[in-house]
Amino acid sequence: MLNDFFIRALIAGIGIALVTGPVGCFIIWRRLSFFGDTLSHSALLGVTIGFFFDINIAFSVFLISSAIALILLKLQKTTKLPGDALLGLLAHSSLAVGLVVISFLSSIRFDIMGLLFGDILAVNEIDLLIIWLGGALILIILKIIWKPLFASTVNHELAEAEGMKPERANAIFTILLAAIIAISIKIVGLLLITGMLIMPAAMSRNISNNPQQMVKLSVVGGLLSVLIGLFSSLQFNSPSGPSIITAALVLFSLTLIKIKRTKLKR
Repeated sequence: MLNDFFIRALIAGIGIALVTGPVGCFIIWRRLSFFGDTLSHSALLGVTIGFFFDINIAFSVFLISSAIALILLKLQKTTKLPGDALLGLLAHSSLAVGLVVISFLSSIRFDIMGLLFGDILAVNEIDLLIIWLGGALILIILKIIWKPLFASTVNHELAEAEGMKPERANAIFTILLAAIIAISIKIVGLLLITGMLIMPAAMSRNISNNPQQMVKLSVVGGLLSVLIGLFSSLQFNSPSGPSIITAALVLFSLTLIKIKRTKLKR
């Protein structure tokens, strides 16, 4: 019989997988992988601020990640720097500021490994509530902005000409990314959040024939990654967050084998 903490971990992991699948597809389509890394690095500053002001970590991470995302959008319009330079600037500066703030919090003990790689086995009922309610809200908003967001992904100018307001959809999407990082930080940690967003979507990209199928398969890939990763962690006593990402990597590798066989048949 599985322990309560493992059941909570399964429920949390399933909730995260349902959300990261669809959003991860847009990250692949829009080539925003580095942007996800930038927001995950800024999450360290959010964590330290949460400890400093004694507020919910997910809420503080969401606030800081959202602020970084909005600053990026502003800088893209007001500076001549390329996007990758801005992402690098924000990623490393927010990470550095977060580490400086940590140095002033000597009275607070940090679980560095849990912070970097997650500790899904430590989730509680409040975490589950945040994950499922926050995840449901993210999916609802994503469904609302789906049409203009997808249209701008295909052709930004055409979407703008059709009056779909792609700039607004893009801004909302960046906030959704910040929200996902906030609710999943305890699951896979700062260093692995982007992996959970990208790997299932990348896997589904290899074996899907259209966007709708890719979204569905990315959700399936995320769920399988969580299930395989958690049960492997239980069996081999390996860290849960990295085990989930490793499972996602194995699934991605299997899709590469399928692609190779398809090419050989041709």
